[in-house]
Amino acid sequence: MRGSCNSVPFPMKNVFLSLALLFLVAPSLSAEGPNYEPVPKFLKLPDGLDKMGNAHGDVAISSKGHIYVSITSGPKAGIQVYDSKGTYLHNVKGAPTDFHGFVIRKQKDGEFIYGASLGGQTVHKLTLQGREVLKIEPTAIPDEFKKKNKNGKPGLRLTAMDVAPNGDLFIVDGYGNDYVHHFDKSGRYLNSFGGRGKEPYNFKTLHKIAVDTRFDPPRLIGVDRENMRVVHLSLEGEFLGVVNGDMLRPAAVAIHGDLAAIGEIKGRVALLDKTGKVVKTLGYNDNPKDAMNNKTAPDRWFAGIVTAPHGVAFDKKGDLFVTEYNIYGRVHRFNLKD
Repeated sequence: MRGSCNSVPFPMKNVFLSLALLFLVAPSLSAEGPNYEPVPKFLKLPDGLDKMGNAHGDVAISSKGHIYVSITSGPKAGIQVYDSKGTYLHNVKGAPTDFHGFVIRKQKDGEFIYGASLGGQTVHKLTLQGREVLKIEPTAIPDEFKKKNKNGKPGLRLTAMDVAPNGDLFIVDGYGNDYVHHFDKSGRYLNSFGGRGKEPYNFKTLHKIAVDTRFDPPRLIGVDRENMRVVHLSLEGEFLGVVNGDMLRPAAVAIHGDLAAIGEIKGRVALLDKTGKVVKTLGYNDNPKDAMNNKTAPDRWFAGIVTAPHGVAFDKKGDLFVTEYNIYGRVHRFNLKD
């Protein structure tokens, strides 16, 4: 039976609660920024499944508008692929099941998935069909930049990556030592910068990063989650400054046009302009029972209201997709309105 990840029945009293919540967040949905409209129940799960699976991953959109979602456990773990209308198509064959952060980038020689394997400590470049084009092993990164475990063995906990216009790769060790590792397009190690407690960066869970193409030359934008801030770095590793220092545990970032979408795991999505000003917020959830909770059950889901945003991505039209940190798996869609 084909189902929807948003279609689990719930008591009628929750309908009224949903309407009340939507009323409460209405001011944030009608601020000065672009107008976005939530699309309820747009994702249709594979036959036989009543949930996507445990989602501690990310979301990315292909040039065809297909929606790629990383799921870390369950019958369809890996990267699930949905068409632009939300119908499940297939899983990416052979894709890792621990892509905490990944992107899709179209280049002259094709369109590729670039992902950071959280447990595997590896970096992968795959075709959209799953053929591996490049793999970077953890040994490519010097041990001096790794965090030692309780047995004194150095390791990585890679949380995200992105690709510069020239093909260079930037990978962040957000659950490890908060270094950004820089490779060229062939996978050759170049350098590392950043670090937890290292001046001038002082990162504290640099959770995800993106290449910020709004600037010339491009730079990196990162979500420094436990410092509650968004930061800018040059591609050479210079700390350029704080973009916004008043965020709700920012966990994900994506760029489209002049906007940066910030998924805040404490229950909100914020859209920032180039100056770092919040020009729109979406899905705000200030209920401590549901926000920042990866166990929030489907009977507590309300259209347009987020719980724990963990991945964000735009399609080419500017529609916004948000994946939640949630054991059941959930993806929101907000359509850009004229």
